Amino acid sequence: MNEFQKQFSGKILLAPMEDVTEPPFRLICRRLGADIVYTEFISAEGLIRDARKARAKLFFYEEERPVAVQIFGGNDEVLVQAAKISEEAGPDFIDINCGCWVKDVAMRGAGAGLLKDIPKMAKIAESVLTNVKLPVTLKTRLGWDEDSIVIVEVARILESIGIQALTVHCRLRNQGNKGEADWSWIKKIKDAGVQIPVILNGNIKDHFDVKNALVEYEADAVMIGQAAITNPWIFEQSKYFLKNGNVPEEPTVKQKTDICLEHLRLACELKGEDLGVREFRKHYSGYLRNLKDISKFRLELMQYSDFNSIKEKITDFRENYNETEIKEIFN
Repeated sequence: MNEFQKQFSGKILLAPMEDVTEPPFRLICRRLGADIVYTEFISAEGLIRDARKARAKLFFYEEERPVAVQIFGGNDEVLVQAAKISEEAGPDFIDINCGCWVKDVAMRGAGAGLLKDIPKMAKIAESVLTNVKLPVTLKTRLGWDEDSIVIVEVARILESIGIQALTVHCRLRNQGNKGEADWSWIKKIKDAGVQIPVILNGNIKDHFDVKNALVEYEADAVMIGQAAITNPWIFEQSKYFLKNGNVPEEPTVKQKTDICLEHLRLACELKGEDLGVREFRKHYSGYLRNLKDISKFRLELMQYSDFNSIKEKITDFRENYNETEIKEIFN
């Protein structure tokens, strides 16, 4: 492996997630142990049309590095232009999304839709590779459905044209994000002689899963998506478990609320207070999970639209909370 590829070895990555992996959340996850982070997936068409929302997704904090910009589309010429625009933003590498299962993307020949046309996927990947200087990686799925599992063939082709690492969401397109992910395909890819880093994604729920993916299924790295929303501490907890073999402790109320408020502060700073507060509400359940009778408090927080009021309520909650009431879930 070259130096770029070596950085994936044994690492834990934050998956690209629409409306979730914005700069504040990525930065928090980096601080909590994520080794590499990815932007939300960005429409190539949006970038070349200079759409405001698409361009805004190219922003990242320097502290996030290493950070990848992920782009998607179904036309090689458009992807090349988008990749060049992405490169100008200065990320550490570019990732091509060939795994999005959403109908509006996949049925238009982009995302997981490219699993139905492997030559087209290869052409897009090769076109991007030859037109940018940054390393290029790719994320995809096992196949379109049960009758078309093509991931081993895809991995071989992508390696041959120069893709630097491959992330495999170990589900089929027709599964979406439901059902069990079949991690066994990671080892099958490795057994087929593929040498580039193969990153396992799909249904990673906790530190036990991270260790299992790395040790038993021989993944070069692990990418975490939904579990990071409900538990941003999963990265440092997994690293602790890998190093010590002991079950990590649940974060304290102070740790939970401090990180929650820091994330909210960053969101308000980036988007403005009103929008920052409104869009942050989806994160309360993750930061305040496993606290006794927390549902009522979360609903109360939803009523506030300014940072200072929320900070005051959370601070008061923390000061009056009995630490022994935290549920021990890692036992």
